[in-house]
Amino acid sequence: MRSRSTEVAAAPAGAAPAAPRFAAARQHLLRLARPRQPEALPVRFGRDRVYVLPTAFGLFFLVLLLTMGVGALNYNNNPALLLCLLLTGTALASLLGAHLQLSGLEVHAAGAEPVAAGRPLQLRLHVRADPKRVRRGLRVETGDAAATLSLAQGAGEATLELPTARRGWYELDRIRISTTRPLSLARAWAWAWPEAPLLVYPAPEAHGPPLPEGAGDNAQARLHPSGDDIHHLRGWRRGDSRRAIAWKPSARRDALVVREYEQPQGADVVLDWRRLSSLPYEDRIRRLARWVDEAERDQRRYRLVLPGQPPLGPAGGAQHRHACLRALALLPGQPQPAPARG
Repeated sequence: MRSRSTEVAAAPAGAAPAAPRFAAARQHLLRLARPRQPEALPVRFGRDRVYVLPTAFGLFFLVLLLTMGVGALNYNNNPALLLCLLLTGTALASLLGAHLQLSGLEVHAAGAEPVAAGRPLQLRLHVRADPKRVRRGLRVETGDAAATLSLAQGAGEATLELPTARRGWYELDRIRISTTRPLSLARAWAWAWPEAPLLVYPAPEAHGPPLPEGAGDNAQARLHPSGDDIHHLRGWRRGDSRRAIAWKPSARRDALVVREYEQPQGADVVLDWRRLSSLPYEDRIRRLARWVDEAERDQRRYRLVLPGQPPLGPAGGAQHRHACLRALALLPGQPQPAPARG
């Protein structure tokens, strides 16, 4: 008896593995399926976009029906033949039912909030349909991500977790919506390829130096519990420290009041690409992304200076943070040095 390794070595050198050939055949079939390129939403599934094929259980059921039919005809058994015809009609009705589960569906919107590279994108797919027809247990999948979709009163939403690895625009692949209802004898599916821009922010640097000092005369102050200057007195709220209670003013007002302090805040922070010339290209982007998050967390006003672009800011807030991280995410890749000429 030959071992497994011997049998593998004895295989013909030119024989290709079955898995790559199957994947190539699948890719070829996908090129023939509709749609063949990204399309603008909303997209409606017509009869020409829904595909139906029997499942493994459906093929077994077909073989069973053929065996039952041949036996009934051979032995002239009318009740068995009637049962065979009844089951055949049920199977055909299930094919139509699976098709109707998808026919008329409308992929209305698709989108996801930007995330840092390395974190999953939460793609939300909003689907609508005629509320008169019940549609439950639809399977939505793209790549390795999958979710279940059920439509209540003609609308439903599925959330897919898409893994990310690089900053920039995320290339969304085809999305397959399928079902095996009502009897799992057939699988009906349809493809959607939304033309939805999905942005991936650069992954911030895990550890690094603190924010650079602010520059300019635009100094500010912000409330801080460990500040130096008393800003004002306010009413006590649950969770306030007992050390912050102003006892004498509280006694005069017959109610607890708390001191709030303010801490001087530096002037506008300048996040300049040119000052990080000692770092590699992508490390510069990650450090600037980290500084943007830190400045936003500390409620600092900041300005981002990138090569070949007008400065962003100084400003603060969620909109300014998105503009800065978007600019960092869409920076071109690291330029390659020109080959040396001999």
